[in-house]
Amino acid sequence: MKKAIALFSLFLCISCQYFEKKVPSEKDLLEKQMKAINWDKVDEYPSVLECEKLTDKSQREQCFFEFLTNTIQQKIGIDSLTTLYPLIDTIEVKVTIFPNASLQFEPQFPKDTVAYDTIKIDSILKARLVDFPKINPAIKRGIPVKTQFVLPVILKRE
Repeated sequence: MKKAIALFSLFLCISCQYFEKKVPSEKDLLEKQMKAINWDKVDEYPSVLECEKLTDKSQREQCFFEFLTNTIQQKIGIDSLTTLYPLIDTIEVKVTIFPNASLQFEPQFPKDTVAYDTIKIDSILKARLVDFPKINPAIKRGIPVKTQFVLPVILKRE
């Protein structure tokens, strides 16, 4: 009987190790969480006050992009850009919205552009695209983040 109790105690001690849970390290948990996050998508797109009342995410996004495109067209449409460069009907503008709600605009030109002065166009755009309405930055996991996108801006409407 003593041998049976000793054997039973031995099995009990060994089997207890099977019930122990391995606690993952903090580094492993962080790494797993970082891989699970889709860094190419934001939870909420940038927005303006006019689009805040919309509840549907896709309508809100569309409202924001329409507002931004229309505002850029209005601001640069009154300039001499169309008279200086009559061949340009559309220009692509890279818009960067920083977490602190500041904006940066950069015109995007084809690599082989020699037909017009890119520096002059860039300076005209930067001079015109000041005093922009307040834009709330995009949100990712509750934190404001930097976003960038390229908008085609139509200069000539016929």
